[in-house]
Amino acid sequence: METFERDGAKLTLYRDAPDWEGPTMAVAKLRFESVEAGAALLAEVAEHARAQGAAAVIGPMEGDTWHSYRVVAESDGRKPFLMEPTSGAHDLAAFEAVGFERIGGYFSASVPLAEIANAAPPKARDGLTITAWDGSNPEGLFAQVHALSCEAFAGNALYKPIGLGDFLAMYMPVVPMLKQELILFARDDAGALKGFLFGIPNYAEGPQPESAILKTYASLQKGAGHMLSAEFYRAAHGAGYKTAIHALIHDDNLSALRSAANGAEVFRRYALMGRRLG
Repeated sequence: METFERDGAKLTLYRDAPDWEGPTMAVAKLRFESVEAGAALLAEVAEHARAQGAAAVIGPMEGDTWHSYRVVAESDGRKPFLMEPTSGAHDLAAFEAVGFERIGGYFSASVPLAEIANAAPPKARDGLTITAWDGSNPEGLFAQVHALSCEAFAGNALYKPIGLGDFLAMYMPVVPMLKQELILFARDDAGALKGFLFGIPNYAEGPQPESAILKTYASLQKGAGHMLSAEFYRAAHGAGYKTAIHALIHDDNLSALRSAANGAEVFRRYALMGRRLG
């Protein structure tokens, strides 16, 4: 990493970002006091990256998609939820001013749990059982999540593997905030993990949040994700939460279709920006 700063602007350059059409670097941790200051610094850093052999720069991204990335592109003005990426008022315009294009689109949406928690359950898949985390051995929990995530996400655009140690460093600090009923596993008859769902209360609302965040889910077997999300809605509603937040969904994912089918209302859109240096 390398930090660059000039009057009215500051950012960090990550030299080892996921490849996007060739060797790629990423920018993040943006602090732009104006569009002009941000654009000037982005242009300067892009030239620096080109001189260092990069074919492209993407951002905002703190090195990879496991960490914070995306710039807010549209918003209804509601407050950020827990672990949501945030942006400065001038970030998007500064990217656009120096030739960055949108290379990925994402959204977050919300839906009243009372409307979906009691819907007809999805068709059960042979051999799959959904269970909640029992609260024990959090390191073992996240080791399983890490292994399945690496396998399930390996084919995604801009995928870059992450070691278990770095993964645990990201998630172990949030263990005191976890609720067992919102951490779900799908296992087959042999006990092998075929999917997981990581949900968490939206503590950005305070110590007694009314919304629960469906943060991440992944599966290796068709139908597991649908079963996991249905159980999440039921459990969250039963625990007294009023709203489910579908967090940071890629526009082209199956999850986007399911979110729309559930009647979720989009309240924020995000973009990942990229610029070719050739």
